[in-house]
Amino acid sequence: MLYRRISLFFVVVALTCLMSVQAKAGGAHEGKVVEVSDGKLTMTDAAGKNQHAHEVASDATISRDGKEAKLTDLKAGDMITVTLDTKEGKSMVTKVEAKAAGM
Repeated sequence: MLYRRISLFFVVVALTCLMSVQAKAGGAHEGKVVEVSDGKLTMTDAAGKNQHAHEVASDATISRDGKEAKLTDLKAGDMITVTLDTKEGKSMVTKVEAKAAGM
């Protein structure tokens, strides 16, 4: 009986670790565009604080106001939702959904 409990404990710990790694790698968060450059996106959180940058995958899906767009179509102040995934061993933006500022 003790062996079953110990085995169950390790299975639960392993599943918990696996789930947290997947959540971190495939996370999405919202914020505002600060600037874009070749393959990079600088943004803040939704409140306009906590500025940070992300590398954008070359095959990332980008839309602005519901239409297909390029990274360079994003403008400072646009509200965005970015999806992060692990590619090439790095956390990268694979999807950006933007809404023009003031909409």
